[in-house]
Amino acid sequence: MDNSASSAAIQKCIWDGRIPMEIVLAPSESRSFDKMDAYLVSYPRVSYLPSLLPKLRAFFSPYLIEPGSRHHDGWFAFEGVPLKWHYPVGLLFDLYAGADPATKTGFGSDVSPENASPFPWRLTVHFSDWPDEDLVRLDENGMVMNDAFINSVKEADFLRNGTAKGIMSLSKEDSSGLWKAVENVDLPSFQRISHILLPPLSQPFRNVPIRIFLPLPPDEESGSLKVVQSPLPPSIPSPGIQPGQSISPRSSPGMQPQTIGAVLHTLLPNLFPSRRTPVLAKPVLHGAVLPMSAPIEEVVRCSAYGDGWAYVVVRMMG
Repeated sequence: MDNSASSAAIQKCIWDGRIPMEIVLAPSESRSFDKMDAYLVSYPRVSYLPSLLPKLRAFFSPYLIEPGSRHHDGWFAFEGVPLKWHYPVGLLFDLYAGADPATKTGFGSDVSPENASPFPWRLTVHFSDWPDEDLVRLDENGMVMNDAFINSVKEADFLRNGTAKGIMSLSKEDSSGLWKAVENVDLPSFQRISHILLPPLSQPFRNVPIRIFLPLPPDEESGSLKVVQSPLPPSIPSPGIQPGQSISPRSSPGMQPQTIGAVLHTLLPNLFPSRRTPVLAKPVLHGAVLPMSAPIEEVVRCSAYGDGWAYVVVRMMG
């Protein structure tokens, strides 16, 4: 199997990935909490929580104390923490749910009794008391969600190409179609449009769009997130290259692909003292541990979320 076929297969597996969820209405907003059913759904990892709100509002409408609430008044919490609606569901799960990531030895192979299965992921939905300090409000027509997604796409496009002309030059149909493809988990439509934005394989990214989410110390507020982001070129000088020595792009013998391990060692040396082996922490993407030797450009080409970003979650070991 060639690289393009392998990348397509990985991307399809990612888009096929789903998370079983059990969603309950906040007790303070229910007229009959003890008799109310939970909403059960197997939800795509690449999707976003606001897309569920119309169905949830209809499902819980008989129980609402405030029947005048609207679907875009809805927001989600996990163990009391408001969830950032502009992040994909898969990232939110990897951040908060505590699932043991899949490895070559199998999924959840070292789950202990005190770390029981997190499935289904249990969330609470609210339709009142919007947490203005934590979340930007949504709108009835979904334009706030659409704009947030497209802005994230623009940021990724700028990093990859040094300009956002790609996304800016998309037709109105393709621009709205990109979000619709993600919302509807329509991979063929998404690939057709995203292919316009991605540089060809023969042309390296200028920088690779990766965001790294860090574990929180015990004394930190549980709702806050620590994110590390830096311009990451796809290639770096090979060992032995002298500072200031003239080198050309990644095809040059003087350059080598930058790997996940190299990035983590450079940005987070205390957590990743080795470039090759996870010692204190491990990088997780789409519920799986990333190989430290994986070239970052290849990771993003086949494993980015719909907005073009690879969201890597750092999980402590032991």
